Amino acid sequence: MSALSRIDAARPSYLCGLIGAGIQASLTPAMHEREGDEQGFRLLYKKIDLTELGLGVTDLPDLIMAAERMGFAGLNITHPAKQAVIPLLDRLSPEAEALGAVNTVVFSDGKRIGHNTDWWGFAENLCRNMRDARLGHVVQFGAGGAGAAVAFALMWAGVEKLTIVDVDAAKAEALAANLTARIGSGSIVVGGEGAVRCADGIVNTTPVGMAKYPGMPLAAGLLRPDLWVADIVYFPIETALLQAARAVGAPTLNGGGMAVFQAVKAFELFTGQAPDAERMLRHFDSLGAVKVA
Repeated sequence: MSALSRIDAARPSYLCGLIGAGIQASLTPAMHEREGDEQGFRLLYKKIDLTELGLGVTDLPDLIMAAERMGFAGLNITHPAKQAVIPLLDRLSPEAEALGAVNTVVFSDGKRIGHNTDWWGFAENLCRNMRDARLGHVVQFGAGGAGAAVAFALMWAGVEKLTIVDVDAAKAEALAANLTARIGSGSIVVGGEGAVRCADGIVNTTPVGMAKYPGMPLAAGLLRPDLWVADIVYFPIETALLQAARAVGAPTLNGGGMAVFQAVKAFELFTGQAPDAERMLRHFDSLGAVKVA
């Protein structure tokens, strides 16, 4: 029996979406819709691509209001709107408030509630696939909405020292200060790419490496075999950074796991149903994310 034939017309249906720029390659809609089918209810997930629509973050108020009025159960939020969406919400989950970034909005009882599932998505991916990663000193590139979530996840995972690198030094300083105040353990500092020379691992949380933003966030000459390298970009699944890291023999972690695990949490928030994470991982793999940067 196919998944579609198991859908129960008597069960609730859900309308969800993703707001972001350049998201046509996103696999999130397919993951959510397939899991809904597998669980026997209809879930329709729409891409709201700011680039395709010729819109920007200034249009977020109208987009959020439209989704709310049309009966959306919720929205995922990605670059460049994870922080810009916050003033439009009624309240935040503790994690979203701590991070100052939202990637999931749930419409419930007339309220707009902001959550952050990115941090758990990255932490779960790291713990599952890099159990032996040394966490003494990690350098993170990017201090935006995704960067806030990953930095939180890294400190939660036990990183002793985290150096944040961003082209906007003020943004990096603000993130470091906020996390230091809220976490109260470990050391979070701001630096430049030279910090990689004495690091155990690096994480790219910038959009650099996406099809729309080709390239690498640091000089390839800084990569070495004893440096683990993670990227949260997953389209393409094999970014220029990961290719260069593997070329020198460094262990790597792509963004696919984070994409799946953040979706696992978002699915539960949207529907109230616990998804099958292993099934969602298998489905993601079957979708064949692009492997060439």
